[in-house]
Amino acid sequence: MNTIKELMKKREITLVLLVLTLTVLVNLRAPGFVSGENISRIINDTSILIMVAIGQFFVILTGGIDLSVGSIIAFSGMAASMLNQSNPALPVGLVLMVGVLIGLVLGAFNGLLVAFGKVPPIIATLGTMSIYRGFTFVLSKGQWVTAHEMTEGYMNLPKGTFLGLSNLIWAAVLVSAVMIFFSRYTRSGREVYAIGGNKTAAHFVGVSEAKVNMLIFSISGALCGIAGVMWTSRYAAAVNETATGFELQTVAACVLGGVNIAGGAGAIPGVIIGALFLGIINNALPVVNFSPFYQMFIQGLIVLAAMFINTMMDNRKEKELLNRRSL
Repeated sequence: MNTIKELMKKREITLVLLVLTLTVLVNLRAPGFVSGENISRIINDTSILIMVAIGQFFVILTGGIDLSVGSIIAFSGMAASMLNQSNPALPVGLVLMVGVLIGLVLGAFNGLLVAFGKVPPIIATLGTMSIYRGFTFVLSKGQWVTAHEMTEGYMNLPKGTFLGLSNLIWAAVLVSAVMIFFSRYTRSGREVYAIGGNKTAAHFVGVSEAKVNMLIFSISGALCGIAGVMWTSRYAAAVNETATGFELQTVAACVLGGVNIAGGAGAIPGVIIGALFLGIINNALPVVNFSPFYQMFIQGLIVLAAMFINTMMDNRKEKELLNRRSL
């Protein structure tokens, strides 16, 4: 009985139960929602969000936020698409690497502003959000790259399958596995938690805040680079407005996954489940005849509810800790 109580205290378990409950309720209204084909479609639709939310997770873990993720996705996706358009003989893998490199550079610039310019993350990325979006318009001269201008190989990049799963899903699985290993089993991953938990204590044990900030923003940028290429190739269109507002969804996935918005606490599995929860919501609303105009409204309510629950749980843990110390 005590084991069950301890498990229920874990946010990931609670969120999984919530996801399962929501899925069952929607399936009662729309039989077939839980079919293998539809679940695979939901995971596929959510894979890009999972990758970018993991990058956002590391930034939030240090007490920051990256508001430029949508703009980095747009710029890297546009650059990769234009490269594919002008050089159709280039291997698709090389085009993908270019997109990742562009995202890495843009993310590293965010890191420079925060680490060495001492600009608060929310201000730095608020500025670069507009700058990078402007770069996208300048690069494309306001034009789009459409399906008939892309190669078949480029458009099939996320659609190819292996063991019954799309390349896009495999990309999300690979990114998740690598980042989970990084966060749990490497010194740099532990340093990210240390900076988010207590910067002063982290400084005393030799953790460099500047190095950590450079690292996490570079990771976030690189993952946005992957997402940008996958986004444009999947939808066979590179649009200047690509991923506008996407940063809000990544923050929502983190908050739903139990990541402390003040930093220092959270885990990637929770972020993945949070992203899948949003994916199910987005997929379920049209099925149960909800207008698409309500989606943002409902997402906002869910995020506020998640924040309230997280705060309540944090306060409860703090009280339990104080009670133990007083004994």
